[in-house]
Amino acid sequence: EDTGEYSCDIGDQETKASLNVKALPVLFKKELKDKEVEEGAMVKFQCELTKDNATVEWRKGTMDLFPCSKYEIKLSGRIAELVIHNVEPEDA
Repeated sequence: EDTGEYSCDIGDQETKASLNVKALPVLFKKELKDKEVEEGAMVKFQCELTKDNATVEWRKGTMDLFPCSKYEIKLSGRIAELVIHNVEPEDA
């Protein structure tokens, strides 16, 4: 958002320059870890990113996951979290 044209003006003279900011990619600082829980339990997956409030998508295989009574999805700063409630064998 800082990309753009900047200028310095002293009345009858002006100088201008352009600023182009190359955004760094979002990377994983801490990756997901395998979990093993009993049926009916709650499980939490958590990862840490290198940037605050990045766009995060959660999936099981190729299926996108969305917040609902089963899936709780949180993003707080650099921490992305998926909580699965009432885990069933088909959640593996």
